[in-house]
Amino acid sequence: MSALARTTLSAPPPDWAPRAAAIDWPTATEALHQQGSAVLPQLLSAPECSALAGLYSGASESTFRSRVVMQRHGFGQGEYRYFSYPLPRVVAGLREALYPHLAPIANQWNTAMGIDVRYPARHADFIARCHAAGQLRPTPLLLQYAPGDYNCLHQDLYGEHVFPLQVAILLSEPGHDFTGGEFVLTEQRPRMQSRAEVVPLLRGDAVVFAVHHRPVQGTRGPYRVQMRHGVSRLRSGQRHTLGVIFHDAE
Repeated sequence: MSALARTTLSAPPPDWAPRAAAIDWPTATEALHQQGSAVLPQLLSAPECSALAGLYSGASESTFRSRVVMQRHGFGQGEYRYFSYPLPRVVAGLREALYPHLAPIANQWNTAMGIDVRYPARHADFIARCHAAGQLRPTPLLLQYAPGDYNCLHQDLYGEHVFPLQVAILLSEPGHDFTGGEFVLTEQRPRMQSRAEVVPLLRGDAVVFAVHHRPVQGTRGPYRVQMRHGVSRLRSGQRHTLGVIFHDAE
């Protein structure tokens, strides 16, 4: 880990709540309703991105609870590491600050889809619900891709309690640190072929997207569509991403 990264991570933690509140949530909410994803531009600074990416190989082993090599499990090619508790301050801060803005959208979606589950206003209360059900393992993660790596289309579910939105933040600079490696979403509507969308991201940009399904308004009312996400093949360089998942795993 570089000296700059160590300095960034050891600095007093920023107040994430004002940064999250400054996001253009009306625009993001409309994008989520219309297409199941929304870009939050420049959520993290370049030094913050470098510091987080540096954790992948520069942090102590206790920072992470597990390492997954995708090829061994048929998930794609590349690898990722799940953080352990206590989460790094930046990861915990983002998780706690973004959740209150996403919970109303999640509740609106469940209402539209006829799902009885409602999400509390505070992330701590939702995590308490997960832990009471035996979902005790933290799910935020760092992903690392090298040339030829990719992530198959998938859904991050992990147990009974699933928060229907999650966030991925690109920590590397496209065209400089890597080429290829686009973030991809697919949407499967009933009795229709899948629709794919490539979400362009710059370093520090976050994308909020549907984990599992979302409502779409039809002529006879709202119906559910299935969502999956992945990453296309990396052509050169190295790509790091921070994944912020709001439910914990069994």
